[in-house]
Amino acid sequence: MRVLIVGAGVIGTSIAYHLAVRGADVMVLERNGVACAASGKSGGFLALDWCDGTPLMPLARRSFALHAELAASLQGDWGYRRMTTYAGEMGRSHASQHDAAPGWIAPDVAIAGQIGSTATTAQVHPAAFTIGMMRAAEALGAELRPGEAEGLLRRNGAVAGVVVGGEALEADAVVIAMGPWSILAAQWLKLPPVFGLKGHSLIFQTGATIPPEALFLEYAEPGGPMLTPEVFPRADGTTYVCGISSESSLPINPDFVSPDDGAIDRLQALCARMSPILARAPVLASQACFRPVTADGLPLIGAVPGARGAYVATGHSVWGILNAPATGEAMAELILDGAARSVDLSPFNPARLAALDPDRVSITRRLGR
Repeated sequence: MRVLIVGAGVIGTSIAYHLAVRGADVMVLERNGVACAASGKSGGFLALDWCDGTPLMPLARRSFALHAELAASLQGDWGYRRMTTYAGEMGRSHASQHDAAPGWIAPDVAIAGQIGSTATTAQVHPAAFTIGMMRAAEALGAELRPGEAEGLLRRNGAVAGVVVGGEALEADAVVIAMGPWSILAAQWLKLPPVFGLKGHSLIFQTGATIPPEALFLEYAEPGGPMLTPEVFPRADGTTYVCGISSESSLPINPDFVSPDDGAIDRLQALCARMSPILARAPVLASQACFRPVTADGLPLIGAVPGARGAYVATGHSVWGILNAPATGEAMAELILDGAARSVDLSPFNPARLAALDPDRVSITRRLGR
C-alpha cells in the first residue's frame, strides 16, 4: 500500500515510521524541512499521567511507553532521559521552600512540591526526535520529498494522491499532518478548523550546571498577565524555557514565524530573575512557534469525513511530542488494517467537528498544561 503524508513534523514522521515498520510504501512531502515548525521549537517534555481523567489518557500512556521503547530499540540520539519535575511560583514572599527544591533556582522562586518523578516524567530533544523518526522511516524504505501540495487527485470518488509542482503523485491514502497549517487543506477537503496558538521560547547554553529537573511555575508579571514559565534542561547541555503565548495571526509559511515585539525581552528578564545560572548563560536561540489546537482542545486523528482515502492527524496542542508515537502507531493500524487496535481513536474522530465552519468558529476550550 502506498501512503503519502503531507507534513514532516513529529506527527507526520511518526506516522511514516510506523507505516514503514509495517511494510507500507511511504512518501513524506514537506515544503520547508523536517521539524521546521513547532516540532523543532517545543519543549520536548513527556508525562505519563498528566492527561489522566481526559480522553487523552490512553494515547498519552501508550506514547510514554513507546518513547522509552523507541529510544532503546533504535538507540536514537535525541536526548531521551527521565526527569524529576517540580511546581512552584515566583515573585511572592514565602516562608519556606519545599525540602527537595532544586539548588539552581533563585530565592525569588518558591517550590511547592514535586509533581513528577523519573517514573512519570521524561524528555526528548524534539527536533532530534522528529529527525530521528524520519531517518528510521527512511532506513525502512520511506522517502522524504521536498515540495508543496497544490491539490488532491481524485478517482472514483476517492482521494488518490497529491499534485506537487504540477506533477501527480499517486497514493492509496493521503494523510494531512501539517500542524496548524493543516487548515490549508480545507480548500480540498472538508476539514474541521485548526488554529495556531503562538508560543515563545529561549534556549540557553548551561552545560552541566542544571541537572535533569523540569520546572513549572506561576508568575504574576508586574502590570501584566499571569505567566506559566516552563524550564527543561536537556541532555545536550542546553536549557529550554518558555512562558509567553499569544493569539497572533498564523503566517502562510512557517519560515515567516517570528517572535512578537517585546516577548523575548520579557522572557529573558523572567529567566534572569528565576535563576542565577540562566541570568549569566549565553542565549543560543530566541524563537517562536505555533502549536495546533482545535475547537474542543482534542486532536484530529482519523479518516476525513466524506473523502475516502484521506486522513488527518493534527491539533495535538502542547502534547504533540508526547503523543506522536502512539498517534503514528494507531494511524498505521487505521490505514493498513481499517481500525486502530493499540488506542481507541473515537474521541479524536474528525467527524465530531466536521459541521464547524473554519472561518467562523472560535476556540472555546483548550486542553493542555
